[in-house]
Amino acid sequence: MIKYALSCDHDHAFEGWFGSSSDYDDQAARGLLECPLCASKAVRKQIMAPAVAGTKAQKAAPEPSAAMREMMMTAMGEVRRQVEENFDYVGDRFAKEARDIHEGKSEDRGIYGEASPKEVKALIEDGVRVAPLPPPAPKKTEVN
Repeated sequence: MIKYALSCDHDHAFEGWFGSSSDYDDQAARGLLECPLCASKAVRKQIMAPAVAGTKAQKAAPEPSAAMREMMMTAMGEVRRQVEENFDYVGDRFAKEARDIHEGKSEDRGIYGEASPKEVKALIEDGVRVAPLPPPAPKKTEVN
């Protein structure tokens, strides 16, 4: 993964993570990058200093603490709960309904449902904003 410092034409600064520099170039060329603050599509990389490894062995990032993992799981559970309570469940019609909303053929609203990886890829390539729903919280008996 590679992290880029980005900004839009309104000087909003944010960062983006990409699998490679060519992934950034591909998404930028297809107009898939968007400022999270103002939705501007005029996004550009900022000047960054490269991360250069020293001669001393670098320590691996520490594992998150149990409290941090619990906090992250709670936050993901809250996101899922909000979606399930406030968005329309459209089942396996998700890809079609998301595209119809994007194209203005259907009411603009939050939806969730199921889509195949191929359908999701096509939506993303066409600039339809989608994101995976966090998994359900584990049952108390499943927690270690």
